[in-house]
Parts: sequence; structure tokens; C-alpha cells
Amino acid sequence: MAGRLFAALALGRADGRYPKMLRALSRADLLILDDWGPESLNAHQRRDLLEIVEDRYNRGSVLITTQVPIGRWYEIIGNPTLADAILDRVIHNADLRWLAAGHTSSRPTAAACASRRRQ
Repeated sequence: MAGRLFAALALGRADGRYPKMLRALSRADLLILDDWGPESLNAHQRRDLLEIVEDRYNRGSVLITTQVPIGRWYEIIGNPTLADAILDRVIHNADLRWLAAGHTSSRPTAAACASRRRQ
């Protein structure tokens, strides 16, 4: 779960492992953020998420599972400037998929979602 990742990063920040943890996350072939978004992010979590997606941008894949529509991510991230930076890096090269009625379906392109993300 994404919440566990943020909790581990908070502990790493406290005990000095934070830079090493970020390096490990940036080197993974695939980073899965499972069940992202049920709770709003605090200031540290926003910065953590930006660091993670920035370090991985054009270098590694990020798979995000969520029940929250992209348009509500601004509300969950809680800072419009950081939300712009995070979403630009996540959506720019994204292959967006939705699960509906037990099957995977392609929906609008990432560009179309990006233009609607503030809805």
C-alpha cells in the first residue's frame, strides 16, 4: 500500500536511511503504488511523492492503483504547485487503464486526461 511506503520513508527520514531508500526506489524496474489516494498527503508525503516520480521520470515504470479519479488527485495531494509537478511526470508518458466490470479497458489518452485532471 502507498501508505506503508510513506510511513517507511518517514522512518527513514528520522533514522538517516532516507537518501538510500530514495535511491533504491529510483533503481527498481517497476514501482507499484497500490491503493493510492484514500487519504490526503501531508507536506512530507507530497515531497516524497514528487521526489519518487521525478527520480523515476523516463527511467522506470510506475504502476499506480487507485479508486480515486485523476481529477481528485489535486485535492489529495493538497498543494496545487506540487500536484502539477507530480501529475506532469506521472501522466506525460502514461498508459492509463481502468478496470470496469471485471475487464481492462482503454480510456481516453493521457493528454485527454491531463486536460481534464482538474475536474
